[in-house]
Amino acid sequence: MPNITLRLGGDILQEVKLIKERTTLGRRPHCDVVMENMAVSGQHACLVLAGQQVSIEDLDSTNGTYVNGSAVKKQLLQDGDVIEIGKFTIKFSAASVAVEGREEEQEGLTVNASLAPAPPVSPVAPLSPISPMQPPADQVGRIKVIAGPGVGRELTLTKIVTTFGKPGVAVAAITRREHDYFVHLVEGIDAPLLNGSPVGQEPRLLGEGDQITLSGTVLQFSQC
Repeated sequence: MPNITLRLGGDILQEVKLIKERTTLGRRPHCDVVMENMAVSGQHACLVLAGQQVSIEDLDSTNGTYVNGSAVKKQLLQDGDVIEIGKFTIKFSAASVAVEGREEEQEGLTVNASLAPAPPVSPVAPLSPISPMQPPADQVGRIKVIAGPGVGRELTLTKIVTTFGKPGVAVAAITRREHDYFVHLVEGIDAPLLNGSPVGQEPRLLGEGDQITLSGTVLQFSQC
């Protein structure tokens, strides 16, 4: 399965398997791959999966999309190609490789924290560059399974993005932005609930003790 590795300044921020027909890249929180830097457009580019082939398309971005140093509007990707967006770099791999991070199977619920918080992503302009450093340990968020399969398990949210859910049914994500954490729906029709209220693709800020329910599993958020 093809995948991409997002890097920034030599640090790996995220590794994503390309399972969707369109994977969006940009600054807006609802993008599949979020790159928080003003040099990146809200919806900057997208990766299009067609059979075994993957193409990159620039979505009329302000600063352009580059593949191996050349500006492109649409281009078929080859194994090892490097995409540059602002200060971020994205390496394309035709076959999936081992994902860095931690993935737990909880009777159908997958918690995927493979998005590390420091690798260099497609290059982004030097406007308000993201700091690759993690927040102080006493401010790192955590989620704990308090009901459903895997009850009692805990996960520290040290990654930029942590996804969880059942692929093909419902997948949600918790995104870290500075010292705040947001939850939103990634895909599926079974929307997650935040304290009993449905969550869509618009990110919702998490607070101490908030409960997220998805596919029969209840997670409690804490940050201390």
